[in-house]
Amino acid sequence: MTNANLAALSAAGVSVWLDDLSRQLLASGELEERMSTYSVVGVTTNPAIFQAALGDSSAYEAALTEAVRADRDVDSVVRALTTADVRDACAVLADVFEATDGVDGRVSLEVDPRLADDTEGTVAQAVELSAVVDRPNLMIKIPATSAGLPAITEVIGRGIDVNVTLIFSADQYRAVAEAYLAGLERAAEAGHDLSRIHSVASVFVSRLDTEIDSRLPADSDLRGRAGLANARLCQDVYDEVYDTSGRFGDLAARGARPQRLLWASTGVKDPAYPDTMYVSGLVTHGTVNTMPFATMEAFADHGVLEGDTVRGTGGDSRETLEALRAEGIDLDEVFTLLEQQGVSKFVSAWDDLIATVTSRIDEIPSGS
Repeated sequence: MTNANLAALSAAGVSVWLDDLSRQLLASGELEERMSTYSVVGVTTNPAIFQAALGDSSAYEAALTEAVRADRDVDSVVRALTTADVRDACAVLADVFEATDGVDGRVSLEVDPRLADDTEGTVAQAVELSAVVDRPNLMIKIPATSAGLPAITEVIGRGIDVNVTLIFSADQYRAVAEAYLAGLERAAEAGHDLSRIHSVASVFVSRLDTEIDSRLPADSDLRGRAGLANARLCQDVYDEVYDTSGRFGDLAARGARPQRLLWASTGVKDPAYPDTMYVSGLVTHGTVNTMPFATMEAFADHGVLEGDTVRGTGGDSRETLEALRAEGIDLDEVFTLLEQQGVSKFVSAWDDLIATVTSRIDEIPSGS
């Protein structure tokens, strides 16, 4: 039975994506169950998600044993396992992909985070992963670092769909949107069908509150307000960039689609805050909210919709950020720090993933 709260969120124009994937989730049929019950129409992954899946589940034993027999190196094993899971998830979501004309039914797979400062390496791996998975509903995740921006343009220009990750500010999001438009222009020159190119821009929400709250007095009424305000300002940038009276107009006339905003890092970190605040507070049509399952369950149980909580809030959101600056918070420094931490966390998770797979391979007898 479909949950009424999440069905209403979908009806309000917010696509519900699940921020989780594992072979167990696929093999058990649980992903299909979440699609049916919780209105899930997409899946996002990252190195930490795969590390948790491979560390806890016995569902990978056969694949790991096969890898030992084939004498593959650990990096190759990791890629084989993760791309297989993503390919299988793409198959589960294929009907949604077809029914929504490619808007939803998406599965995201991240390039190696150790390439965050390597434009050429990012492009090469994006092309490689796209070919290995070989599914039309795949999105390649590329970070919005200074090296990632030209990679986004190049990969979009090749007609490959991209989920841009690790966006922490409206200015950074504007640069991402411009990189996407440049990619569409390049794709048009190359003869690609622009109507078949899709992209999302993942704005991280809760991490901003966590960092800024740590710099505020415990009794400050600004605590817990930065994440929503910052994300809502990204919507203002979106509405400006994708106005067809501007640069996007010529591309739209050729079938191009806007790059949708995706709200990421929507699990609440501080138990003092409502556990659905980054869902209820970011409701507006044409967006995506990717949720860890705990957040999804919370919204299913007691989530509340209060109309559009994003558009029309630009003035209040700017006032919130100005008030933070008046309190001595250097937002530009915070945004830069969060990007650096985001890359570092994903690199660390990737290293842990490699270590986990190495450990599990070592447990398998070589004669298996």
